[in-house]
Amino acid sequence: MKKFFQEIKADIKFKSAGPGQKLTESVGERAPREKPNQPALRQPRQGPTDEAQMAAAAALARLEQKQPRARGPTSQESIRNQVRKELRAEATVSGSLEAPGTNMVNTSTGSTIPEGHPQTRAVPEPKEEGSTHPAVPAVCFTCPLTGATLTKDQRDAHIKEAILSHFSTDPVAASIMKIHTFNRDRDKVKLGVDTIAKYLDNICLHPEEEKYRKIKLQNRVFQERINCLEGTHEFFEAIGFQKALLPVPDQEGPEEFYVLSEAALAQPQSLQTHKEQLLVAEPVRASLARQRRVFQPSPLASQFDLPGDFFNLTAEEIKREQRLRSEAVERLSVLRTKAMREREEQREMRRYTYTLLRVRFPDGCLLQGTFYARERVAALYAFVREALQSDWLPFELLASGGQKLSEEESLAFNECGLVPSALLTFSWDAAVLEDIRAAGAEPDSSILKPELLSVIEKLS
Repeated sequence: MKKFFQEIKADIKFKSAGPGQKLTESVGERAPREKPNQPALRQPRQGPTDEAQMAAAAALARLEQKQPRARGPTSQESIRNQVRKELRAEATVSGSLEAPGTNMVNTSTGSTIPEGHPQTRAVPEPKEEGSTHPAVPAVCFTCPLTGATLTKDQRDAHIKEAILSHFSTDPVAASIMKIHTFNRDRDKVKLGVDTIAKYLDNICLHPEEEKYRKIKLQNRVFQERINCLEGTHEFFEAIGFQKALLPVPDQEGPEEFYVLSEAALAQPQSLQTHKEQLLVAEPVRASLARQRRVFQPSPLASQFDLPGDFFNLTAEEIKREQRLRSEAVERLSVLRTKAMREREEQREMRRYTYTLLRVRFPDGCLLQGTFYARERVAALYAFVREALQSDWLPFELLASGGQKLSEEESLAFNECGLVPSALLTFSWDAAVLEDIRAAGAEPDSSILKPELLSVIEKLS
């Protein structure tokens, strides 16, 4: 082996000595022509021949087989670098689901990606020219108190205003709604509500004892559990408590108390009713508006132009997105177990909050609605049934590839792969159709209700 490498070195030394010369040539003939005042260029060193390189590589491979080289940090780093290059190459295709107006950090390079860059936009499905109107303008909600349709930016302010305006008609109900809606910490709300219920229980159980009808405002329990919540003072005053300055034993000056009025004490059943209302109440939240629309038959049925609301991420979701991108390098450089793949699928299912669904009927008409991504398939069946003229007939909904969605299964849309948008196919139950035709009848040719067909639109 030593002799073999000596021959390689001799061959390299021979080739690096420069061009040869004939014995019959004179020194002047072989001297190169040089320009005046210009230094001679150094001849580049010649590398080994291809045959020598192949032989050396084979020898090194045999040596490595005898003594395997341990994989150190350098080999892992080379794998990560290769994965980063592939991720950057795919970034312009896959895009990013970052919220508009927020810069994201490229975890592979550490640089900030500005808004509007292709990597910060989700790539919608291809659409034909002329499709300039989104399938739905924005995600909207319905106020349960006023029935108004609101955007995400309007809903919280509108609900607060509606609750405050409700004090003029029903102060007890308005104060209960304020306690549960204006205070975000649900644990504190529960603790405060339970404490108020205990005060009222003591009054109802011991109506003859005066001490239970008075609540000291500077009491530590009252300050820590009740005074810190919005709406609690309005509730006490609405059910019959009045503020009064009363003397305290062993204390010089008076202190402020809530004292139950005689009129309220004479109606213990009302106090019990108010307590039950306070305990079972829930925060007032705007419900998702379905934004039902009906479209004429169109070749654009499977193409969805979604607004930015469907892809907006909160600050916490953006941080999680950045963390997932950095983890992608490690995930692609190692083998994944089944548990790891399942966790990744769970993260993907939580990526979207809403989904836009269309149902295509046998006549080609399209029914469209907006849903939460975590709603169950039964919600879609109920939505479609409300639009049918013969709503008593059983029907089926098929996803892409002919997958049947069962109304009885408790699967969510994100578990069925129906986010952020999907096109489904409607069909009547085959067995029921046979029974109808065997009886000499036919189902109605018009599937949707007339009032929906009267406002049918053209999908563009």
